[in-house]
This record gives sequence, C-alpha cells and structure tokens, in this order.
Amino acid sequence: MLEIKNKKANYDYYIEDEIECGIVLKGTEIKSIRAGLANLKDCYAVIKNNEVWLLNMYIGKYDNAGIFNHEERRTRKLLLNKKEILKLRDKIEISGYTLVPIKLYFKNNKAKILIGIGKGKKLYDKRQSIKEKDIKRQIDKSLKNN
Repeated sequence: MLEIKNKKANYDYYIEDEIECGIVLKGTEIKSIRAGLANLKDCYAVIKNNEVWLLNMYIGKYDNAGIFNHEERRTRKLLLNKKEILKLRDKIEISGYTLVPIKLYFKNNKAKILIGIGKGKKLYDKRQSIKEKDIKRQIDKSLKNN
C-alpha cells in the first residue's frame, strides 16, 4: 500500500486534530502518485470561499502523458462536507493554527489526504522533540542488544 508522508509535519507543528478528505486530481496526477512521484514537503491548505485548497503540493510529471501532462505544483481542491469546512475554519481562525497535510494514501482506490490542524512549534520545542527521539532511539537500541 502506497503512503506518502509529510515527515516535517510532526516536527514543525503540534497536531491537535486530524481529518480525512478527498482530493481532486487529473488522470496523470493519479498515475504519478501511484508511481511514488509525490511530495508533501512545504505544502499547506487554506480555506477560500468556503472551499479548502491544497497549495504547493508537488506531483511529478507522468512520463507517458505526452502533451496532456499536468502542472507539478498547481493548486488542488480538497473534498469536504460543508459542516467539516466550517468546523475547520472555526478552529484555524484562532491565531497560530494552520492546516497541514500529514499523509497521502489510497483508500478503496481513491486518493485521500489526512489534514491536521497544527500550531507551529518554537525552536526550543523542536530541540525537545529531537532530544526525546534520541532518547527513544537509545532505549530501543539497548533493548535490542540485550
């Protein structure tokens, strides 16, 4: 099962809530994602006119598309119910919160994206995250050796 993760999401943000949504894609984009040519780094979502849009998501060009290929970093629409969009909008109106894509995956042959509502971490918080990760790594390593 193909899963494309945003590794920097949990490092740069405190993820407080997650929501699964569909994404509007072209045929060549789906084929590129299935080939693993997608990246969620530096990607974020915004709400405009009660619609959720995904900005700056990279999906590489499909080699066999010819002239019908897609733009690599075009703005893509996310599929959510009106209630879900209003709920998201109410949460991100609080200062410091943003919509961060966490994971892109397939569910019943449909592309889904997991969006998190996150608050940005300060530099000292990031250092603490690195420290905790190192401690966990050392504990796991010592358990393997015993």
